[in-house]
Amino acid sequence: MGDAFCSDCKKHTEVVFDHSAGDTVCSECGLVLESHSIDETSEWRTFANESGDNDPVRVGGPTNPLLADGGLSTVIAKPNGTSGEFLSSSLGRWQNRGSNSDRGLILAFKTIATMSDRLGLVATIKDRANEIFKKVEDQKSSRGRNQDALLAACLYIACRQEDKPRTVKEICSVANGATKKEIGRAKEYIVKTLGLETGQSVEMGTIHAGDFMRRFCSNLGMNNQAVKAAQEAVQKSEEFDIRRSPISIAAAVIYIITQLSDDKKPLRDISLATGVAEGTIRNSYKDLYPHLTKIIPNWYAKEEDLKNLCSP
Repeated sequence: MGDAFCSDCKKHTEVVFDHSAGDTVCSECGLVLESHSIDETSEWRTFANESGDNDPVRVGGPTNPLLADGGLSTVIAKPNGTSGEFLSSSLGRWQNRGSNSDRGLILAFKTIATMSDRLGLVATIKDRANEIFKKVEDQKSSRGRNQDALLAACLYIACRQEDKPRTVKEICSVANGATKKEIGRAKEYIVKTLGLETGQSVEMGTIHAGDFMRRFCSNLGMNNQAVKAAQEAVQKSEEFDIRRSPISIAAAVIYIITQLSDDKKPLRDISLATGVAEGTIRNSYKDLYPHLTKIIPNWYAKEEDLKNLCSP
């Protein structure tokens, strides 16, 4: 607040500065004394990673410790003319002569970021995948391998380590043409390489059927009550020795829950939403069928309802 002469009050009064609108307003009568004024004060902010660093830097992105130059190198942009004119110029020659040694890493990090965005993954998973790829790249033994499969495998391992697993089929859908088999081989190579580097096995976390349940149910448009029942059922299923993959168990539980509701889902729709083959869902259903009374919550379905289910 400050003082200024108000033509309405005919005296000097306290005024209020509205910085968002650029207005100077009389605090007594509300008259706008000046509008759309320009704020000429400093607008510096601190973009440093450490809170103790108070350097008021206004430009530049965050540093990247995985790159040799911290990701803060300068690239000379091409002029409006053709690329040939740029390369023949002195600036172009110096740009090529001092080419960034981290160019390959930067492109790889961009690819991982694109895949992460398409899968809706959080930044921590993307950063973990970048770290894994950097460790593999430092071994200088990945030349000649399928780069897309390698990056996809890094993302798959990162999801496992961050307890947000994705199926190989989901990873494959954003892997720029890399097949499930290629991603599987790349994953084994990464685990072996990092194991030799650290001298110990690579922890990837344990996959549970419940890790996929909410996402699969969302893909099928199931209501909250059915989702809750499916989550409880899949947790109880872990008490039994059902030798099926967690993804297959999750798909079978969803099939059972939907068959007990008014909104029954065709087996084909469940297969598409979960990425599990229809035959695999049927076989998993056979393994779960003897334990239905102990798996399905009592509040969701009674014993009579379970008897009405089709036997496998």
